[in-house]
Order: sequence, then C-alpha cells, then structure tokens
Amino acid sequence: MNWCEYPGYWIGSEVLQNYGCRMASGLWITFELVVISVALGFLLALGLAVARLYGPRWAKLAIQGYTTFFRGTPLLCQLFLVYYGFGQFRGFWQDIGLWWFFREPFYCALFTFTINTAAYQAEILRGAIQSIPRGQFEGASSLGLHRWATLRLVVMPQAMILALRPLGNELIVMIKSSAITSLVTLFDLMGATRLAFARSFDLSIYLYAALIYLVLVEIIRRVWDRLELRLSRHMALR
Repeated sequence: MNWCEYPGYWIGSEVLQNYGCRMASGLWITFELVVISVALGFLLALGLAVARLYGPRWAKLAIQGYTTFFRGTPLLCQLFLVYYGFGQFRGFWQDIGLWWFFREPFYCALFTFTINTAAYQAEILRGAIQSIPRGQFEGASSLGLHRWATLRLVVMPQAMILALRPLGNELIVMIKSSAITSLVTLFDLMGATRLAFARSFDLSIYLYAALIYLVLVEIIRRVWDRLELRLSRHMALR
C-alpha cells in the first residue's frame, strides 16, 4: 500500500485512498504559492509603505491608487485579468522573453497574489509606522541619526511588533484565498479536491479539504501567537 493511502486507510475513506497523494501534492503547491507570494509581497510592501509616507507627491498618489485598486477589487477578478488578460499579449511576452512566465498558471497566480497582498501589507506597515510616537523621531534626531537611520534602527523594529498581528491575519487570509487558483487549472489543494470530486462524486472530499485548511490555519495561528508573545514579552514587563 502506498504511503499516501495511509490516511484514507485508517479513516476508512476510499476517496482518500484514491486521491490522498494528489491532495498532498496540491497542499504542497498551496504552501509554496502562499509562502512565496506573502514573502515577496512583504518586501514590496515595505518599500511602498516608506514611499507612501516619505516619498514625493507623485509617488504617494501612485501608491495610493495602487493600494486602492488591489484592496477594492476581488482577488478572483485580478487573477483572471492576469491569467486570461495577459495571455492575449502572447506575442509581446514572447518578444521580451517572458511568455514562459505568463503561460504557467502557477506563476500567474504567484504574480497576482504577490501584488495583491503587497497592497494590504503596505497599508498595515504604513499604519504601524504612523502609530509610532513622534517623540521617537525627535529623540533619534537629537542623537544625530538621519531620517533613514531613524526609520531602520528605531521606528521599524517597533512598527513590526505592532504590525505582527495584522500581518498574521493577512497570511491566514491568503491561505484561504488560495483556493481560487483552482479556477485557472492549478492543482493546488482545492484543485486536487475538485478533481477528486469530479471523478468520485463523493462530497466528503470537500469536508476533508476543509479540515486540512482548518488545521493549517490553526497551526499558523498558534505559531504566530508564540512569535508575537516572544517578540513583545519586554512590553508585558512594563
């Protein structure tokens, strides 16, 4: 018996015995998609948040438009625009050597998720930076630190603690939102589940998928709670 069949064997579910391997493979795709997009989105959001606060006026307006669009429109609509819309410019992408990227559902989903979560994370970081008391900037200035040194050494460490919980919530939202990638033929966890149902007509497979998502979210929630407690323990001693 294949090792992927063990969960279905012990639970007594034939559908898990037949499609357990495919669902495990889909879970790994979901994990890759969410982790990479959230990490890249954070790096992008960091620059966007700083530029929104301290950049020139044109940059502030451009970033405001960017965050407004991606936070105000459905992620599914954005995914379709990238996957189907960009695909209409195949000749252009081939000319510049990027067709290999936009022809693959995984990369299209990765690109869409990255620019979407970057908009949310940018607003989270901007709010966290703005919540730091002005006295922190003035104190750093009196010590001879210039603006960027103050931001990097004084403000950002405190802002990251304040932003930690909202960033964790964003990660959880992205895990659940990743299910929509099954609509662009990507066999993530939900895509594998849909395939299993289409072949078996066993509705319980969706229950198993829901439980997997629940366990994954609960693990991340508990890990994030531990991380937040560890990073903010000095604040609890005050």
